[in-house]
Amino acid sequence: ELVKKRIIPIVIGGSQDLTYAMYRAYDNLDQMVNLVTVDNQFDFAKENALLSNSYLSKIIIEEPTNLFNYANLGYQTYYNSQEEIDLIEKMYFEAYRLGEVANNIAVAEPVFRDADLVSIDVTAIQSSYSGNFSEFNPNGFNGKEICSLTRYAGISDKVSTFGIFNFNTVSQEEILIAQMVWYFIEGFSFRSNEYPFGSKEKFIKYIVPIDEEELVFYKSNISGRWWIEIPFLSNVNNKLKRITLLPCTNEDYLAACEQEIPERWWKAQRRNIV
Repeated sequence: ELVKKRIIPIVIGGSQDLTYAMYRAYDNLDQMVNLVTVDNQFDFAKENALLSNSYLSKIIIEEPTNLFNYANLGYQTYYNSQEEIDLIEKMYFEAYRLGEVANNIAVAEPVFRDADLVSIDVTAIQSSYSGNFSEFNPNGFNGKEICSLTRYAGISDKVSTFGIFNFNTVSQEEILIAQMVWYFIEGFSFRSNEYPFGSKEKFIKYIVPIDEEELVFYKSNISGRWWIEIPFLSNVNNKLKRITLLPCTNEDYLAACEQEIPERWWKAQRRNIV
């Protein structure tokens, strides 16, 4: 009901298995769901694993299967098997290594802009910043980076559920989580409400021909942000039942002008027809 009324639930819980319950809240809505997690590992089922570390398998397998995209920000390779990394690629999901996001935090903005549900695992934060030394994490996001990510989540017009999980009750960690929530709320207060948009009057449309494709981009006159069109293909089974827009960057448009197909667009199109 909260999702239907566009009220943003902020869930702060000890275990990340609550992400599964948050995801199931979308079951009665006529839409596909995009899940974004900030986590140092993919939470696929492993032998003797807790639900909090294997909920992603349940989301993928159990009916109704209304997951359109899963995107992970900040995974660390040594916490994930090669089979899990290959599975992410095989399903055309998105995964961004810690170094990739930390070196250019803006790479996360279009990912959050396309999210319905955002789940943050506090173990993705470096222990020297989170204050959690009972489960020591020598590498991870610093305080400034994690707050930037939560602000991106808040400013996204599409995010309707937000959660922070797997923290310990230590005072240092509580201070950081409070700041993360503050940045999410600040981002929410700056939402431009420009997507989804019924009218394209405030957008500039660009058409870029690539081989036999025509990529259609839209640039907002309000925020300067970019989207690319995911076409509806009449001759195949589409998960998305209409033409939709995928958030992208100005760099994606420039790459398309150089005849390079944006990877996020290619994956989204493949997910749509699988």
